[in-house]
Amino acid sequence: MTPIAPISTINDLFRRVSAAANPRAILWLDESGQWQPISSDQIYQRGRALAESFLAWGVQKGDRIALISENRWEWAVTDFATLAIGAADVPIYPTLTGDQIAALLRDAGCRIAVVSNRQQFDKLNAVRDKTLLERILIMDSDAPPEGAIAFSSTMVGADARGSEHDPVFDALVRTIKPSDLATLIYTSGTTGEPKGVALTHGNIASNQNVAAAGFVLDSSDALISFLPLSHVTARALDYVMYTYGVQIAYCSKFDKLPEAMRQIQPTVFVGVPRVFEKIHQEVERQASLSPFKKRVLAWAVKVGAAHRDEVYDGRRPSSFLWKLADKLAYSKVHEAFGGRVRVFVSGGAPLGIDTANWFASVGIALFEGYGMTETSPLIALNSPVRHRIGTVGPLLPNVETKLAEDFELLVRGPSVFSGYWEKPQANAECFDKDGWFHTGDIAHLDADGFLIITDRKKELLKTSGGKLVAPCPIENKLKISLLVAQAALVGDKHKFVSVLISPNFAALESWASQHGIEAESHAGLIANSRVNALYGEIVREANSSLANFETMKRFRLVPDEWSIETGELTPSMKLMRRVITARYAAAIDELYADEATARGE
Repeated sequence: MTPIAPISTINDLFRRVSAAANPRAILWLDESGQWQPISSDQIYQRGRALAESFLAWGVQKGDRIALISENRWEWAVTDFATLAIGAADVPIYPTLTGDQIAALLRDAGCRIAVVSNRQQFDKLNAVRDKTLLERILIMDSDAPPEGAIAFSSTMVGADARGSEHDPVFDALVRTIKPSDLATLIYTSGTTGEPKGVALTHGNIASNQNVAAAGFVLDSSDALISFLPLSHVTARALDYVMYTYGVQIAYCSKFDKLPEAMRQIQPTVFVGVPRVFEKIHQEVERQASLSPFKKRVLAWAVKVGAAHRDEVYDGRRPSSFLWKLADKLAYSKVHEAFGGRVRVFVSGGAPLGIDTANWFASVGIALFEGYGMTETSPLIALNSPVRHRIGTVGPLLPNVETKLAEDFELLVRGPSVFSGYWEKPQANAECFDKDGWFHTGDIAHLDADGFLIITDRKKELLKTSGGKLVAPCPIENKLKISLLVAQAALVGDKHKFVSVLISPNFAALESWASQHGIEAESHAGLIANSRVNALYGEIVREANSSLANFETMKRFRLVPDEWSIETGELTPSMKLMRRVITARYAAAIDELYADEATARGE
């Protein structure tokens, strides 16, 4: 890969994209289902046009502009336009409620919001009096509702400018400094209330300059941008792709992803662990429909397990059995990703070792990384050059790290943010006197410098016997089963650990039908004794590889499939533990009703 000159601001990246002369820098899906290209010249001209509108409306350096949208080309253009003039954008998940959005906009002091569609506009307009908003742009409509401005109206004449550059605008773009605020990203708050992470141009740029080390990327590559751009992982990923001229196809809805993969045939695929878990479960489900296919898949996975190291090293195993298994099984899994992916990366949440091993056993190396919104985001990343399964990779060269006495990971460096927006008390709590940022993650480094994250410090369960239990690795062991959608360990301050299980009801209903079990509702299905026995076996299998104090002594099936929309999951598919423990408080109480006389650890 040709070395790329480092950047000091995201505006340097915008200038690089503008000069790329790439006729198909972006692809977007039109209403007829056809992928349409946007050139690098059009990115510049549309970004410039929107920036000029912002300036005409009185936007000044340091002002904040809200961005509430699914992944689409207008998101990228709005981002570039906002940063170009020294303003900062505030990306907000479109899945949030109107009141939740209003609280964030008021906290950030946004006077302008850019939204994707009428649904988002109506939601925001209904709470407009709770904000400081003066203007709302809507991407979808040429005939906007009252109180909105059509995004398209700011684009008039932009494409006709061709490759012409405006020296005044370009000079303004170059005035932005690394120390200038680029964005406020509100954390999803798995255990607390959201806080605005203030990232500067320099924070993000310093991470961008080292993020792709060890990977080979160029203009022949393609990526589907489907992870929500309101999350730092997806946004930083897109910046990397723009840096190396990789074509980006925007996919606005997750249910459109399978078709997009068939049409785009990406060469780079980056997902959160739940995406990979679902693909694994779907492969297992399809195989289970035929006894022969089920046996073939089980055999192929067993064959592949002996060649995981070769797969991670980028080598094609020479074994005849592996080649046969590839033809019969592994190639089918690759086809689910479009058939051309050569780089797979998992981030945004911990990847279970069982999931990583399964994919390696079907010929796919998942390179796991780790970071936080507060660190812009990457701290460590496996790559084709240096990797170790079960770790999040070696540390990036732009950060210093050390472990506290309780093994909490502390980081320091140019990619680490300076603090939460207008939250001095929170800042005092997360930074020590020497400038080390306390990540809240429990970690350790192995002898070769690979980082291993155990769990979130605040999410560790402490039994009444004083044993600390990390829930995430145990939950991931359960989720390897086709029948488990999500799992949440409980048991803090109790004698023993238990688990709430949200079933994969599609798979469970199929199993129930095959075994002559009928139920009129999810509640009726999980009340069945044979269903509970089935999940009891899944729990026992997971327990078999755990220390005694970690084992789940009891479990409870819940009649709900947890989702982002219903509030149990964050947009990056992490558990909202405080929501879950509150919602199922009665069920948890029942698990421990006889604790005084029950057997403990």
